[in-house]
Amino acid sequence: MWHELWQQAAPLAAGTTEEDLPALEWYPAAGEGQKAAVIVCPGGGYGRRAPHEGAPIAEWLNTLGISAAVLRYRVAPYRQPAPQLDALRAVRYVRHRAAAWGVDPERIGILGFSAGGHLASSVSYLADDGDPAAADPVERMSSRVQASILCYPVISMSSEFTHTGSRDNLLGDSPEAGVGERYSGEKMVHERTPPTFMWHTADDAVVPVENVLELATALRRHGIPHELHVFESGRHGLGLAEDHEEARAWTLLCAAWLHKRGFC
Repeated sequence: MWHELWQQAAPLAAGTTEEDLPALEWYPAAGEGQKAAVIVCPGGGYGRRAPHEGAPIAEWLNTLGISAAVLRYRVAPYRQPAPQLDALRAVRYVRHRAAAWGVDPERIGILGFSAGGHLASSVSYLADDGDPAAADPVERMSSRVQASILCYPVISMSSEFTHTGSRDNLLGDSPEAGVGERYSGEKMVHERTPPTFMWHTADDAVVPVENVLELATALRRHGIPHELHVFESGRHGLGLAEDHEEARAWTLLCAAWLHKRGFC
């Protein structure tokens, strides 16, 4: 079931079609008691949202006893900050609905693939504690997450290792000076960045592995708990990687990491 993130038009909305209406598709985990929840951001270069990085991921999280929500965030022709507003709102929305959905508001994570990984990482450094004076009760909620899972993510928007298509779709062909740096995760890590799990393949020909290597270095410098797995080979966009002999291990590794963090 889809839940629109704003009752009225979303900020910066240019129309009223489905693509103008950011929303969450909710996948509750079975069983009694409060569950952790993870918001899933499919990849697609900020030009589309890849189906194999949405529902199948939510269903996998459900097998771990974690509720999940697939985010329909805005993509091109929308540019920054629209997708980031959608992702931050998604976290607030899940926290706002925590009691109704059986979610522990202190165990909310975000997971993203490729450009969706960039979006997920953006939440890590753009999040805030909410506005207690806001008229909208959703906006009173914190947009902070307790775990970030980044799968072959685009991280940099300003270095030689960026993914050009994602950068152009998000920032435009000629962004103002400094905009790229403000959307480059490796430059925006701070002391409240959440624990982070990352995986990539060393020979990814679309999004260079240096994206996660540079982010891992920044996380280390700031003392942020993190885990990084780089598999020797594998094409970009593997998703669950069920047909890849080595990379399919990422789900087992991630499940163990989530268990360590108290998510399952």
